[in-house]
Amino acid sequence: MQTINRRFYTLKFYLKRLHSLNYSASNAPPDNHVFHRNTLEDIVLQRQLQATRSIVVQVSSKKSFPELYHYCSTYGRIMGAHHYCVPHEDNRHYILLEYENSEEASIAINCSAYNDEMTGVPVRSPFLWFRAASKKPLKREIQLSKVPALCTVDGNLCIEQAELNSLLREANNMDEQLSVLYQNTKLNDLGIRLRFLAAFQVQQAMYGMFPLANAIPFGSSVNGFGKMGCDLDLILRFDQECKAKGNQAHEESRLVFHTKENLINGRSQTQRQMESIGDMLQLFLPGVCHVRRILQARVPIIKYHHEHLNLEIDLSMSNLSGFYMSELLYMFGEFDERVRPLTFCIRRWANACGLTNPSPGRWITNFSLTCLVIFFLQQTRQPVLPSINTLFKSAIPSDIRVTEDNVNCTFARDFEAIGFKSRNKSKISELLLQFFEYYSQFNFHNKAISLNEGRPLEKPDHSAMYIVNPLEQALNVSKNVSLEECERWRIEVRNAGWILESEVDQNHEHDKEEQWGLLSLFKTPENAILKPNAFFKPRILEVSDLFDKTEEPSNGKSRDFDSTLLVDIKNKEAKQQKQNTKKSVVNGLKQIRLSTSANTSSGSNKTMQLMPPTKSIRGGS
Repeated sequence: MQTINRRFYTLKFYLKRLHSLNYSASNAPPDNHVFHRNTLEDIVLQRQLQATRSIVVQVSSKKSFPELYHYCSTYGRIMGAHHYCVPHEDNRHYILLEYENSEEASIAINCSAYNDEMTGVPVRSPFLWFRAASKKPLKREIQLSKVPALCTVDGNLCIEQAELNSLLREANNMDEQLSVLYQNTKLNDLGIRLRFLAAFQVQQAMYGMFPLANAIPFGSSVNGFGKMGCDLDLILRFDQECKAKGNQAHEESRLVFHTKENLINGRSQTQRQMESIGDMLQLFLPGVCHVRRILQARVPIIKYHHEHLNLEIDLSMSNLSGFYMSELLYMFGEFDERVRPLTFCIRRWANACGLTNPSPGRWITNFSLTCLVIFFLQQTRQPVLPSINTLFKSAIPSDIRVTEDNVNCTFARDFEAIGFKSRNKSKISELLLQFFEYYSQFNFHNKAISLNEGRPLEKPDHSAMYIVNPLEQALNVSKNVSLEECERWRIEVRNAGWILESEVDQNHEHDKEEQWGLLSLFKTPENAILKPNAFFKPRILEVSDLFDKTEEPSNGKSRDFDSTLLVDIKNKEAKQQKQNTKKSVVNGLKQIRLSTSANTSSGSNKTMQLMPPTKSIRGGS
């Protein structure tokens, strides 16, 4: 019991806040019909407490649930059970059990045994496995326990593309298609539970030295824009947020903790701390594998895979602005129910067109796409979303947030205080068409996109696409996007607009086997109406067309390069182009020599007359 009390003393301020939320909700006046929307901080808090009540048990199959339920019920009351699989040589089966309170979950963990057959260091964690009993319980005993049904079976499986296409074809209209796409691809309840349990595992590992440590999920896992299978972003905080509160509560105490002073700069210290945390994750935490430390990035992170959750995780310590950005996106999604389905559709379309890529590079990212959707919804005749400056002006002192890097993340969190309500009554399908029409005409060459101002601004540099970072306004969210990819974006939005216009013009009942609506929009790049090649001048001559290498001899003996490599001109046309290029270069050099030997007074004029041959040299080389 002493261990339990020590562990839950660290969550005391969480519990107090949650109880205050529940009290205020239960004591609301009955005649007040205003729907109260929780902030992201409240939702994260509730999910964190839910993780403290949960354990994950590996079983042989879902048929083991009755026996597992009968055994684990001896430690407390089980409120729910969720089954999921992790693909391996054979599928691994897991069941997440949620107890009525955190104490009961801790008792189950504390009563668990260590695996004597393994040589690793024994570690306590909420990830367990259910071994075969030496004496099987009687079937009558299991039946008497009244085993409830599993809340979820195979809860982490993504919907198959063929099944999704079938559901989209069976929809009655495009608005129903958008709803079906969103409901079947968004991150479900079990996915959120598993991600918060992964955060709790890291947080629990730090409790001994850092009793106020907090591993906070952010990004798509919590902001409502996450899809099934999305990665988990974590930020690990130690005592920084609680120092001020602790000093205020114990400012009269004469006992002060000794603190080890950091003699190096903050970034280097963070990198060294993360290196040690990476070692801890790799050496001790069950399920953690493939740990990679990326410490030289602008935001140092540790990437790892969790084999019990089939989840990719990015852990950082100095990216608190990432959580505040998640708050901002969460609020935009809560302002209007059309925002998230529209964003999911745009992301799906961009992926089908090849505009996005899972690997980092010159392609537009999902975050940039989300910013483009939000900015468009600020530009409609009757805005669907407010500008960030509107949220900033409505902020109160309790909304002030400033990161350690002096990034101002202050904006109102209370929806009622903001008081924004859109009068736009357009359907989602209409907004989708307007989105493509808007960006097919947007001047990316001269204009920047600002969600803060809610209007286009003059572009401050020559980036192909400029989206002002909503929190760090000196940065460009889409700086990585190349000129070619920006042009591809304009072409694809134009194609998509034409496709949707034709769908609207047809306006007839569709056959269940017909590719219509969103299915015609999610085409492959080969079927594009306009191709990027039409806007980019191809090379006059490919270098690979000049040469034809003969095959290597099959005896495997290496010979001298000069004696074995036979180079042949592939065709007469290529040979002729090569000769013409040489002639133009020689003629150009002759004319340059003549111009230098001429009178100095007329030298500049003659040089200007020799410019056309210089252009031909550049064109032929």
